[in-house]
Amino acid sequence: MTDNTKTVHVDLGEHSYDIHIGKGLLERAAELIPENFLNKKTFILYDENTYPYVQVLEEALAGKVQDSKTLSLKGGEQTKSYDGLQKTLDWLLDNKVDRQSVLIVVGGGVIGDLGGFAASIVMRGIPFIQVPTTLLAQVDSSVGGKTGINTVQGKNLVGSFYQPKMVLCDIGTLGTLPERELQAGYGEVVKYGFINDVSFFEWLEKNSEKVLSLESEEVIHAIETSCKAKADIVAADEKEKGQRALLNLGHTFAHALEASACYDGRLLHGEAVAIGMMMAFDLSLKMGLCSQEDPGHVSDHLIKCGLKTKASEITPHLKQSAAEIVELMASDKKMMDDKIGFILTRGIGQAFQTYDVNLDDVTQIVEESLK
Repeated sequence: MTDNTKTVHVDLGEHSYDIHIGKGLLERAAELIPENFLNKKTFILYDENTYPYVQVLEEALAGKVQDSKTLSLKGGEQTKSYDGLQKTLDWLLDNKVDRQSVLIVVGGGVIGDLGGFAASIVMRGIPFIQVPTTLLAQVDSSVGGKTGINTVQGKNLVGSFYQPKMVLCDIGTLGTLPERELQAGYGEVVKYGFINDVSFFEWLEKNSEKVLSLESEEVIHAIETSCKAKADIVAADEKEKGQRALLNLGHTFAHALEASACYDGRLLHGEAVAIGMMMAFDLSLKMGLCSQEDPGHVSDHLIKCGLKTKASEITPHLKQSAAEIVELMASDKKMMDDKIGFILTRGIGQAFQTYDVNLDDVTQIVEESLK
């Protein structure tokens, strides 16, 4: 390993794996991929925008894998659908996938979730490797084994828990991302500070500009810290029966906002999460759980980092009323006994899960955000 490469181990017994973080890792893919997943029939599923990285990956794996096949798909939430899943499965089956085959998934969270789900069900499960190419995917969706697709009823309602065999985070892939994509990814980075690590949030307050400017040392540290935080939570609660739910801070609101926007590109996932986290802090204040200063502190930081903090900033504006948006939350997979699960907070770094929330209060918070 080179000095600037960091490795985070996700400890899940026989399903354990490593996350490698650094620059120039695509060129070293054959060195980093566990040996028992080389010399196999290999399939590469990728976001069409990542083709240059796929070329680097194929060159690195030349002579190390058998009969490499590729399929490109469009990025965007609309690809994470039954249609996208069928296209992926047909490609795998038409090309004689078998249980020893390996699927490598290159792209952002959409392709990662879709590819991971396809790997979990084709031939009742084949090994897959995540190569996330966006900041959001590197710190969140590629880690932890949540895979799935969206349906008309809501986001991620069809899927599985299925762990990758390795995650390769090459920060070189972040250099071609639009500023908006980086900022959206940052929404998932700062989430870890808000959940249970106030010292990380304090570090981000000092270093967010360097992270967003992709200065190597800072961005690697931010990704490593985020991945460690998620790895620890996932190791303790792989199937989201308790502690892992904390990773959904802001997501109950966010998923409803994304559904309201019809996944049409006007609201990126990380942007929705930032607005959702702001709503969670506002709701926590309304319920007397956190201090008066906390929501303003959160808002100031998100705005400084170029993120939206109110649903009214989504353009074109959402057509749904606050009541309709809250109704969408009732389709969330975190429902239990007909109650909606929320992650609220007693302050920055003090998140907790509760089902004891007055929906009239929730509706009022959404209404205020829509103004």
